[in-house]
Amino acid sequence: MVKKIVILLAVALSAWGQSPLFDKVRALIGEQAYSRNEAFVKIIFADRSRYVKGERIDVVSVVETLKENGLLSLFYKRPKTLELTFETNGSPQFFMMLMNETLRGMGYTHYLTDSAMLTNAGYSWRIKMQSEYATDPTALQQALSRRGCGILDIERSSDTQWRYFVDMSGAHLELAPLEVGKKIRMKRLVYPRWLDVSKAGSLTLWSLSGNNWYPYIAFYDDDLRLLKLYKRDKRTRQITINLPSGCAYVKIADLYSRKNMNAGLSVKAQ
Repeated sequence: MVKKIVILLAVALSAWGQSPLFDKVRALIGEQAYSRNEAFVKIIFADRSRYVKGERIDVVSVVETLKENGLLSLFYKRPKTLELTFETNGSPQFFMMLMNETLRGMGYTHYLTDSAMLTNAGYSWRIKMQSEYATDPTALQQALSRRGCGILDIERSSDTQWRYFVDMSGAHLELAPLEVGKKIRMKRLVYPRWLDVSKAGSLTLWSLSGNNWYPYIAFYDDDLRLLKLYKRDKRTRQITINLPSGCAYVKIADLYSRKNMNAGLSVKAQ
C-alpha cells in the first residue's frame, strides 16, 4: 500500500512539473538551471493560482518570482549586444510610437532597429543595443501599463535575446487631452510634440520669439492612422487649423529642422 502511494505521488509530481507553468519557467531560466533547481522551483511556485489566470500564465509575475529567488539574473559581467523583439497584433504605426515612447521613458535612447515586418500574426519589431543588463520585464510592464498596454508573453532564447508579445487592445498615448479654451505654452521642443486633441475642433498655434518655424503638422485618429498632413514652406508666427473628423492626436514638428522650434510654441484648442 505504501509503495503504491509513493508511486502515485511520484507520478503526480512528475505531471505537476510538466505543467505549462513549469514549462514556462524552464524556458525562461534554461534546461540546466531548471534541472539543478527543480525541487526549489516547485516550492516557490507551489501556489499556481498566483501565476495562472484562466488559461493564461502571468509571465511577468513568473519572472519577478524568479528574480527574487536568484534564479534569473538580468545583469552581465560586461556589456553585451542585447536583442529585443516586440510583437503585437495592433496597429503598426501606433505600436512603433508607443514602444519608442516607452523605451525613451525607461532611459533607452541608443538602440538600432534590426528588423520591422508584418507577419501573419501581426507586426514584429526587433532592436539591438549595447547594454550591461537585460531589460527588466517588470519595469517594462509598468511603463506599458501607463499607456494601456500589457505583456501577454515573454520568450527568452538566450541571456541576450528576449521576445515580448504586447497586448494593445486598450492602448493610448500617455497624454492629457487639451482643454478647450485654455492656452498652454510648450517650452524647449527638442523632439516633435504630440497632443491629444480628442476634445477639440480646431487649434491655434503661436511660434515663440527666437524660432524660425516652418510648420509640419500631422493629424491622426485614435489608432494613429494618418488623416491629414499640413506643411507650410514659409516662416510662421501664428496659424489656426481645423481638425479633420475623427482626429485624436496631432504631431507638431518643423518642415526642416527641430532646431527651428527650440524656443517653443503656444497652443490653444477651440
